[in-house]
This record gives sequence, structure tokens and C-alpha cells, in this order.
Amino acid sequence: MSVLFTSISDDNPVKLDDAQSLLKPLGLTIDPAETEDFHTLLAAVHDCAETVSALPDYQPKSDHIRYPRENVRRPGADEQVLGQAWAHRFLVRGNPNGGPLAGKSVSLKDVIAVAGVPQLQGSDIIPSWTPTADATVVTRLLEAGANIEGTSTCENLCHSTSSYTSAQGTIENPHAPGYSAGGSTSGGAALVAAGMVDITIGGDQGGSIRVPAALCGCVGLKPTYGRVPFTGISSGDAINDHTGPLTRTTLDAATCLDVVSGYDGIDDRSVGSPKPGSTSFAATLKQSPERLDGVKIGILTEGFEHNAVDEAVKQVVLTAVKKFKDLGATIEEVSLPDHLHGPAIWTIQQRIAGAQTLLGQNTGRRGLYMTEMEHARLPWTDAGFQQAFPSTKNVIINGLYLASRFPGLYGKTANIGRQLSDKYEILFEKYDVLVMPTTPVVAPKHGQRGLPLESLRPSMGLTINTAIFNVTGHPAISIPVGFAPAKEDGQVELPVGMQIVGGLWQEAKILRASHAWETHVDWRKLH
Repeated sequence: MSVLFTSISDDNPVKLDDAQSLLKPLGLTIDPAETEDFHTLLAAVHDCAETVSALPDYQPKSDHIRYPRENVRRPGADEQVLGQAWAHRFLVRGNPNGGPLAGKSVSLKDVIAVAGVPQLQGSDIIPSWTPTADATVVTRLLEAGANIEGTSTCENLCHSTSSYTSAQGTIENPHAPGYSAGGSTSGGAALVAAGMVDITIGGDQGGSIRVPAALCGCVGLKPTYGRVPFTGISSGDAINDHTGPLTRTTLDAATCLDVVSGYDGIDDRSVGSPKPGSTSFAATLKQSPERLDGVKIGILTEGFEHNAVDEAVKQVVLTAVKKFKDLGATIEEVSLPDHLHGPAIWTIQQRIAGAQTLLGQNTGRRGLYMTEMEHARLPWTDAGFQQAFPSTKNVIINGLYLASRFPGLYGKTANIGRQLSDKYEILFEKYDVLVMPTTPVVAPKHGQRGLPLESLRPSMGLTINTAIFNVTGHPAISIPVGFAPAKEDGQVELPVGMQIVGGLWQEAKILRASHAWETHVDWRKLH
């Protein structure tokens, strides 16, 4: 439909040759006879843009009366722990009348909006920006009685599964200084594993909840795509967006999932999620039998046999799987060769959409757009690009290349991702859950910022078993199941994570398997 207009404003800045200049990089031209008309139409749309820009934005209202933000501050050296685990310290006290999370302490990955709290996103490319609205998960946590104690450091624009890329500083693994805490929910995972908070809410677009949970030794849950609204959380590729809890127990993860899940009337990712407050994952766990009689578990061959999987990690997870048999479950090996395509499919999606998002060109979703953030980070400057971590530069370069050289490839990867999801669903008709190592290795030593390959090497390969489930949307949980020696020093033992994956909307099954395992086994004693 054409733009309607009656006249062009006198101060309209559009020039006669602007339309042609916009088309020139694409190798397209305008017929000279049409130049005047397209100038008029472009000037008209400019006036429309000026009109919309002048209108007030529409952001959700945050309740600062019931939930005031106390003592918001950047922590000094005396407050920092585990390197630079905190982004901002503050206190927002939860519902005084209590709730399922009453008394629980929470940190939020520093991409989750808290009104009045500056957000850094692990970057120093742009000044911190301050949200005016709370993310949906923040509102729900507070209503459930949780106390939010701060935002935890994340990796640079969430583009790393290491824990040394944040502009705010390095996060130390709580089990061994000098080793990675994983990313990009690095600070939060370390805080939970060290017992400094009960819950962290993280973001997972390729493994950023499950990878740090595995490396730090805590529980990390990525729910089914869309179960938890992403409203008020910084996005990369909306197809891969997931948020969920990191905790020390499966029961806490289940309780948190009950609180934060359900469509919020804003985020179209969550339109298919059940009504808020209607799930009973925690109650079901408390009532479920301690054994797993009748449960069928598939050992995914490709998840173990990939050449990147360290033999010690493989053996720890296989030993852990045998505990399921002791609990009455049936265990069988199962193969899905297409599992190995997951990293490539995820990479194409993330690079193309990630570049568009970074450049302010990602559109097409109904939800909350965080316009304050967009104004802070756009337009890009060369100085900002030079200061970016190599992984961010790589996303932009890769995305621009793929979009220009492989037109239509993003759509094809989305189609193939749906095919992968369907193939997993066929497996879940036979098996209740599938198991595999969360990460192929235990925590590596920190890398260092240098040339791009040197900077990116410590993260390479860590998501071979996690990223595919961001593509397919299946729920997956990582639980700690023992220790294996560090590659760099055999005297250093670090946690090993086992990933348990279920059918779409079947969180109850992975939570039951996880809860039964940890109820009968103390992973900390499995050295």
C-alpha cells in the first residue's frame, strides 16, 4: 500500500538523487523519467518517519512503588567476586507476602532489563544504557517473592562461550582460578556454583545457559522455545532465543520455570505457551517416585562419538547414564546422523540474523523493542567496530557475506531446522529423553585477546551438542555428573555436565530424570 500524503514539508531534507544513491550499492538504477516521482515518495516517507519518531514510545510499566531499586551501583574491587562476576549490584526485594521463590536470591544476566539499572552487555563499544521497563521474567520473579541482588557479567555482546571476553573483566571458574566459567552467562553460572546466589536467569541462543552450567558444575535449563517470554531481553537471532534458570538443584530450576513461564501478551515467541501460573513442574517432582521404572532413555551416539569429545568426559557421562539403569530406566543406544549438522545450521542462522540485529535491521516480530538500547548502539562507527571483540566483528562480516553471496540461505536453514526438529520428535515417540555430554571438554584455561583466531580458539567446538537444540527448540537441561582432569593439568579436576533432552513441551520428563539422578547420586564425590 502506498504512503498517503498531501504535501511535503518545507524543511524535508530528501534530495533529488537520494533514491538513486540508495540503490547504487545494489547495482540497481531508476529510470530518469521516474526520478521526480520517487523523490516525492521518498520525501513523503521521510515525513512519516519524522511523525512516528515524535510520538511517545510504549513501554510496559514497572512497579517502583512495590519494588523499589535500592542502592544501584557498579561494584568496587571490595565487592567483586570470582574475578568480575557482578555487573551491577542492587537490591529489589520480592513480594513481602511470599511466594514459591520467597527468600531466594537471584542474579540476572546483564542482558535482562531491570528498569533504572544500567546495562553493559559485556561491552564497552557503547555507553551503558538504562532500561525504562522490567523484563517479564523480572516482574514474575519479584511477584513470586525472589530478591534480585544484581546483574551478573556476561560475555562481550553474548558472542562467546569463554569467560574472558567481557569488557568488564574475566570470570573465574569457582572450582579452579585460571579456568573458564563458560559463557555467555558466565558471571551468573559462577555465582550460582559458588553458592553466592540461589538462581541466575540466563540467556541461551547456542548453549549460553548449558555450557557455563556444565563448566561450573550447576544445573542449567533451556526450556522449550517460547515457553518463557523473551520480553525485555537482548536478542541475537529470534529463532534461537531462549531464557531459563541456572540453579544448584533441579527442584529449584523446576520451581523457577513454574514462575517465569507462560505467554505475557507481548512476545510472539511465547504465544503457544500455557497460561502463566498453570504449570506444576515443581509439585510434580515432589510427588514423583524416586525410581524411573518404565522410563526409556536413549544414548545419542553422535553426541558421544564426535571427535571433539574428550575420552575422559565421555566415560564420566557414560558412567552417569548407568545410574539411570540402577533406578529402573531402560537404556538403549540411538543414532541420528543429522545431529552432526546442528552446528552448521545454527551458524548460518546466527550469523545472518545476528548481523542484522547488530546493524539495527532485524524486523518482523511482535514484541517489546528496546528502543533505548537501539539509540545507544546505532549507528555503528569505525571506532566502535575496531573496539569490538573479534567474535562480534566476525558475526557482522559473516552475516553480510552470507546474505550477499547466498540469497535465500537463511530461509533454507530455517526449513532444515524444522526438519531436524521433526526427526527428533520421531525419536521422542520412542524415548522419554536423550542423553549426551553437554560440552565435549571440561573448562579450558582462559584465552587472551589477540588476533581473531587466537581470541576465538578457546570457544571453538564447545556447542557441538547444545546449539542444535536452539535450532530445533527442544528443552534441554545440563546437570553436573562428576569430574574429569583439565587438559592443561591432569592434577586439576573440573566438573562434567550431562545434557538431558526431551520432546517439545516435555520439560516434565527431563526434570524428572534429572531430579531422580541427583537425588540418588552426590556428583561432588565422583572424583
